[in-house]
Amino acid sequence: MEEKHQNSNKLCDTARSCSDPSSADRLVRVYADGIYDLFHFGHARSLEQAKKSFPNTYLLVGCCNDETTHNYKGKTVMTESERYESLRHCKWVDEVIPDAPWVITHEFLDKHNIDYVAHDSLPYADASGAGKDVYEFVKSIGKFKETKRTDGISTSDIIMRIVKDYNQYVMRNLDRGYTRKELGVSYVKEKRLRVNMRLKKLHDKVKEHQEKIQTVAKTAGMHRDEWVENADRWVAGFLEMFEEGCHKMGTAIRDRIQERLRGQQSEGPTYMLQNGNKNDDDEEEYYDHDDDSEDEDDEYYDEEQYEEEEKRMNGLSHSHC
Repeated sequence: MEEKHQNSNKLCDTARSCSDPSSADRLVRVYADGIYDLFHFGHARSLEQAKKSFPNTYLLVGCCNDETTHNYKGKTVMTESERYESLRHCKWVDEVIPDAPWVITHEFLDKHNIDYVAHDSLPYADASGAGKDVYEFVKSIGKFKETKRTDGISTSDIIMRIVKDYNQYVMRNLDRGYTRKELGVSYVKEKRLRVNMRLKKLHDKVKEHQEKIQTVAKTAGMHRDEWVENADRWVAGFLEMFEEGCHKMGTAIRDRIQERLRGQQSEGPTYMLQNGNKNDDDEEEYYDHDDDSEDEDDEYYDEEQYEEEEKRMNGLSHSHC
């Protein structure tokens, strides 16, 4: 009789350990989902929290495909296959579920034997229209496990950093061998970026020399405030003359090209076909980050003529710069 009672207690203990998520013997299946575009350490930290929710956790991570994401959130930088692969290389992830649903349903939980869903507690707007919060159903049945967001990092923040320094990234990739067409940049835009970068380098050099001269002046006993005031005025005057000369050069080149194009148009369409060499390139539209209205006319310049005129006007550039 006593032996039967002991066996009964063992069965009860086993049942309690299987139903208690805090038990070390109980394998808890936790699910976390998201877009995971430009996978970063903020994503990794949230998955780490989900993995460590219980002593023995099996972490499933769902990732929405491109079609679902583009419909409900917007365009991604990485493709769905790239986002899936990024997750597979995270050490906290036990299993990746591709084509994850936007809204978690009871059927989905049952299909994957999910015990809890991990996410930060802020309501995530349901763009599909099924409800106010994507995790509303999971919270209502008590299967929601809260994680904390990492401040200062997000996919949107990373994209904004790139947009902010767009011109520098374009120039860097041009220098690495990418063509302007691959980067979606017009011929005139490329030339303008190169001129601006040269101006920036010149400005940095002038600033560097100014600091050296200030040091020399200070050691020579000159009054620092007086010297700085004069030096700033001299440098500003020099840069103003340099930029004005470059602007005049660009205006002269543009006027010369427009005059030649008007002459070609007045001679009739046959001349244009023989000499204009209009091709598919002329009809391409390129993204212009600065959204400068002047570029609308620049897009239709003939590149060979532009380069010829640019060489021709070098004398004017040297005279002003």
